[in-house]
Amino acid sequence: MLSIKNLQVAYGSHLVLNDLDATFEQGEIHGILGMNGSGKTTFFNALYGMVPAQKRQMTFLSEALQPKHIAYLQTRNYFYPYLRGREYLELLSQGSNAAFSIDEWNKIFQLPLDQMIDQYSTGMKKKLAFLGMLTFDRPILILDEPFNGVDVESAEKIDIILRRLKKQNKTILISSHIINALTHLCDDVYILRNARFEKKIEAPDFQKLKENFKQDIHKQIEDSLDELL
Repeated sequence: MLSIKNLQVAYGSHLVLNDLDATFEQGEIHGILGMNGSGKTTFFNALYGMVPAQKRQMTFLSEALQPKHIAYLQTRNYFYPYLRGREYLELLSQGSNAAFSIDEWNKIFQLPLDQMIDQYSTGMKKKLAFLGMLTFDRPILILDEPFNGVDVESAEKIDIILRRLKKQNKTILISSHIINALTHLCDDVYILRNARFEKKIEAPDFQKLKENFKQDIHKQIEDSLDELL
């Protein structure tokens, strides 16, 4: 179990996360839903230790949470210049998982691994980064907006892989600002708003979550639209 207690992160005087608490079970896929700028990426960066936290108590299986527990797919992926896709995966797998079969895994996405990464499209880079994350055989997987820029077929393949990893008892966290990107895949969804998790929604209540979200949006804009249109 991944346990987060009293997580607080601020940039200057701006409090991004405020006494945030959550518990994430193993063998489940957990969604983090929030609007743009709500703090989803900051939350993931704090878990991975990439941003300093004013307060935090984070444990995994009763041990202090460390980067060695986590494989992290960031929303913006950095690749060293002048590298081919194959070289990128070889570098990662040599340092983390020598048993990772690059060619076997690439049969799924069929990336041009002998081509320079600079020539890849946005979606191709995302798929390469996803494969890079898989080279780290870690118990916790964090994916920040993993479906952005990915075509429908590849998104479905990512879904299938994540479901298989779930069966291997991985703890999987996925963020999105789009409800449907999470509800078709996740066991529960945490709503990140006003610097903390306001609600945890279980799968049986996902339809109600969608309906309430639509109602909230309508209430927010209808008065303005009456004046504009």
